[in-house]
Amino acid sequence: MLPVVVKKDGARAPFDREKVLRGVRLACNKRPVAMDRIEQFIDELERQLIECEAKEVESKEIGERVMKLLRGLDEVAYVRFASVYRSFRDIDEFRSELDEIARTRSDGEARR
Repeated sequence: MLPVVVKKDGARAPFDREKVLRGVRLACNKRPVAMDRIEQFIDELERQLIECEAKEVESKEIGERVMKLLRGLDEVAYVRFASVYRSFRDIDEFRSELDEIARTRSDGEARR
């Protein structure tokens, strides 16, 4: 069973698949990501939440899980979602995130 989501203000609500789906679709807008991949993405998120066996999960944790999964799905969609979710204060924070992506990508290519 999916845990109850604890929002920033402490309110509790059932997990809303459609809300997450809307956010991921928006991040993937005009990107080469098939709808069935997005559905699989949401299925994977739900599976992770069920497997954690917690009765409640903070919305922050869900956001972090979405970003982690999005990063593996499409880097541009990840940056779009992260820019809204993390509310970057300025271009330096945004650049720092992009630098981290580039560093991770370089590390991955060096291992091949």
